[in-house]
Amino acid sequence: MSTAAATVFRGCRALMSSAAAAAAKGAKKPASAAAKPKAAKKPVDPNNLRGIMRPVPVSDALRKFGGAAHISRSGVLKIVWDYIKANDLQNPLNKREIICDEKLKTIFPGRDTVHMMEVTKLLSPHFVKTI
Repeated sequence: MSTAAATVFRGCRALMSSAAAAAAKGAKKPASAAAKPKAAKKPVDPNNLRGIMRPVPVSDALRKFGGAAHISRSGVLKIVWDYIKANDLQNPLNKREIICDEKLKTIFPGRDTVHMMEVTKLLSPHFVKTI
C-alpha cells in the first residue's frame, strides 16, 4: 500500500484493500472486457415507426414541395433545410433569418422572411389530421 493511498483513504480498511488490489493489478481492465464486440444495430422496422419518424399525410402544397404524399415530420424538416442551404436562402447578416423565394412562399404563405425557430410552427398546418 502506498502512502498516498493510505493518506487518501485514512485508515478505512475496505477502501484501502480495494486500492491495494487495484495498485497490484496495475489498475487495468481485463483483456476480455476490453475486447467485447459492440452489438450491431437492428434495422428499423418501417411498420413500427412512431412519433416524428412516422410518415403522415401532408397538404397539397407540401406534397408538391417534398415530392411525396406521406412524409415524416423529421423528413419534412430535412427537405426544407436542404433546400434552404442548397439555394443559399439564409440572410448573410443574420443567419437565423430565412429569405423566402417563390417555392418557399408556397409552404410559408404570405411570408417574405421566416425566423429559423418559426419553421416547425409554420409547417405544422401542412400535416393532415387523420383519425
